[in-house]
Amino acid sequence: MADIATGISATFGGPFHPARVITQSGGGYDDGGSWIPGTVAYRDCRVQVDQVSEAMRGGDGYSEGDMRFLILAATLAGSLDSDARIELLEGPHAGIWIVSSLTRDPAGLYWEGRGRRG
Repeated sequence: MADIATGISATFGGPFHPARVITQSGGGYDDGGSWIPGTVAYRDCRVQVDQVSEAMRGGDGYSEGDMRFLILAATLAGSLDSDARIELLEGPHAGIWIVSSLTRDPAGLYWEGRGRRG
C-alpha cells in the first residue's frame, strides 16, 4: 500500500508529500540547576493533509484551522506520539505542524492525526 501511494505521489504530485517527524527527547536540569538541552531527531516520512473529519471537529481542543493528516506508516521508522511535530517539506501545506491528536488505523497502514500550524 505504501509503495503504491508513494509511487502515485511521485508520478502525479501529491497527495503524500515528503515530510519529516521532529521529536525532542531528554533535556532537564542538572544538579546545579542549569538547563541541559535535549536532542532533536528528524525522521523522514510521507504525509497527506486534508480537511478534518466531523469527529475531529467535535473532539477536545479542536480549533478552527486544524487539519487532518495521514502519515504512511511504512515510510516512518519507529513510533509516533502527540509530542511530535511534523514538517511538510513540499506541497500546499508545507511548514511545521503541531500534532494535537493521534490514532493508528486498525490495519497499521497509517497514523491519523489532527494538527495545526506551529
